[in-house]
Amino acid sequence: MDLPAAEAWHLPYVDQLGIRELDAISLVVIHCTELPDLATAREYGEKVLYVDTGTGNSGHFYIDRNGRVYEFVPITRVAHHTRGYNPQSIGIELINKGRYPNWMDSRSQLMTEAYTEAQINALSALLSRLQQTLPNLKQIAGHEDLDQAEVPASDDPTVKVWRKRDPGPLFPWAKVLADVNLQRIERASVIWPPVTPSVTPSLPVTDPAVPKSD
Repeated sequence: MDLPAAEAWHLPYVDQLGIRELDAISLVVIHCTELPDLATAREYGEKVLYVDTGTGNSGHFYIDRNGRVYEFVPITRVAHHTRGYNPQSIGIELINKGRYPNWMDSRSQLMTEAYTEAQINALSALLSRLQQTLPNLKQIAGHEDLDQAEVPASDDPTVKVWRKRDPGPLFPWAKVLADVNLQRIERASVIWPPVTPSVTPSLPVTDPAVPKSD
């Protein structure tokens, strides 16, 4: 199988995740980690949240700010990344702080970190290679397009905030869609407020030591 160029860094529990046929995959879901760096995202991915299966939540692929791509879960396995869509989808996570660390605070809902050019170029290349590998991959969505739940804000339970709003208003949908032949599933009812991007790293980010899987 000609898989997208990615460094295998499989989660310890991948063998406990469900197996699927490649022709069952029809959708890619774009996420941002809403965490400060790859190392923290790895810690979250390794957490066992489901006692019955010994598994947790993660995407299949993680793209760091310098464009390096890591495979946490093989595409032949069902990863827990988007409620209700996991069996037919691939989750791709971009390292981006999002609303970190006050995700559900009503005063911290702006997402101001821009995605790096290296990340977006790597994402487009990954999507193109996935389309070559997966015959039924036809659709793409953001996490916020598929999970539209609202929850009480952590600072004021009388106020509701979106449970998920990644990849957020600074994700360059037009550029990504121009690079790949995928149809977007879009939550058209959401209008993001104007956001001024924050400065993002222009030099490669130092990667943590990444153990290779067998």
